[in-house]
Amino acid sequence: MKQITHKLLDWFQKNKRKLPWRETDDPYAIWVSEVMLQQTQVNTVIPYYLRFMTSFPDVNKLANARQDNVLKSWEGLGYYARAVNLHRASHIVVEKFNGQVPSDPALFRQLPGVGDYINAAVQSIAFGEKLAVVDGNVRRVLSRLYEMTEMVNQTKYAKVFASKADDLLSHDKPGDFNQAVMELGALICKPRQPLCDQCPVSAHCQAFKNDSVLVFPKRHIPPKIPTENWVAAIIKKDNKVLLTQRKTDGFLGGLWEFPGGKVHKNETSQDACLRYIQEQLKLEVRIISQAEQVKHAYTHFKQKMHPFICQYEAGDIILNGPVDYQWIFWSDIHQFALPKSNLKFLKKFDELI
Repeated sequence: MKQITHKLLDWFQKNKRKLPWRETDDPYAIWVSEVMLQQTQVNTVIPYYLRFMTSFPDVNKLANARQDNVLKSWEGLGYYARAVNLHRASHIVVEKFNGQVPSDPALFRQLPGVGDYINAAVQSIAFGEKLAVVDGNVRRVLSRLYEMTEMVNQTKYAKVFASKADDLLSHDKPGDFNQAVMELGALICKPRQPLCDQCPVSAHCQAFKNDSVLVFPKRHIPPKIPTENWVAAIIKKDNKVLLTQRKTDGFLGGLWEFPGGKVHKNETSQDACLRYIQEQLKLEVRIISQAEQVKHAYTHFKQKMHPFICQYEAGDIILNGPVDYQWIFWSDIHQFALPKSNLKFLKKFDELI
C-alpha cells in the first residue's frame, strides 16, 4: 500500500491537469469547485466555475446575493439543488463562522449540501484533514486494484469502498493523494478504454495482472429510465409572456419556468396544458399553436417537452404550486434562470413570439 501511495503521489505531481481551482488555497474556492464537480465533467465545470467566482469571489458576496442571481450563474449546469444548498450554506458560514469556511470536518459536514464526499474533498485539500475521498473514479480504481466484486453503484457497499480508500490514504499529503486517485480514474483508469500501459500502479493492480480490467468495476444494472411527456405554456398577454417560479425545495427548486407539468395517462398534451394553467394559475387561455417537442434527460427520467403558445383570455392569477410569477418582455427572458428543457425550446419561439 505504501508503494501504491508513493507512486500515485509522484505520478500526480508530474501529470496533474492545470485546473483553476488548483491555483488557489482558498477553502471557499475549493468548496465551490467540488460542489460543481459532483456528477459533472471537469471540462463542463471550468467555464461555470470561472464565471461563478467572478460574480461571487468570496463567501460574503455569495451570501449577500439574491438566489435568482445564483441560479442564473448556475443555469445549464444542472442539479440545481447544489446551488441552492451552497447559497444557504454561505449564509450560515457568514453568520456563525464570521465568513470563514469551518476547518473542523464535523462542523463543515453540518452545512446544507455537504455530504461525505464534499466534506472529505474540501477538508483534505484545503486543510490537510486525513479524510479519504470516494467518488466514481475512486471506486473504479479501487475495484480494479483489488478485483472487488462489490457493486460500485450500490450504497450498501459504500463502507467497503470507504475502508479501502482509508487504507491507501496518504497521511502526509491527504489532499494531493485524494486528487491523485481521482485524476488517475479520470485520465488513465477510464471506464471503457483504460490506459494500463501508462498507469503508475499497474504492477500492483490485480485486474491488470489477471487480464480482467474490463470486467471491473462490477455494476448493478438499474431498471430502464422511464420517458415522460411534459407540457409548457408560453402565455402571451399584450407584449409580455408569463414566467412562474418553482418552490425552492424539490425538483428544479427555485428556477423560473413556463407553467406546465407532466401529462397524465390517457390525457392529450393540449388538455394537459389547459389543465395546468387552470390548476396553477386560474387563468383562461386559448392555445394558438404548438411547437416541435424537445427532449431532455434527467437522472431518473427522460423528458419529452411539448411547448404551446397560448393567448391570455381572462382571469386574475391565483398561484397554486408556483411561489411567484412575472409578466416579462420576451427580450428579457435570458435574465431568468430556466430549466434546460425550457432553454432548449427558446430559440424555436424567437420567430413565433
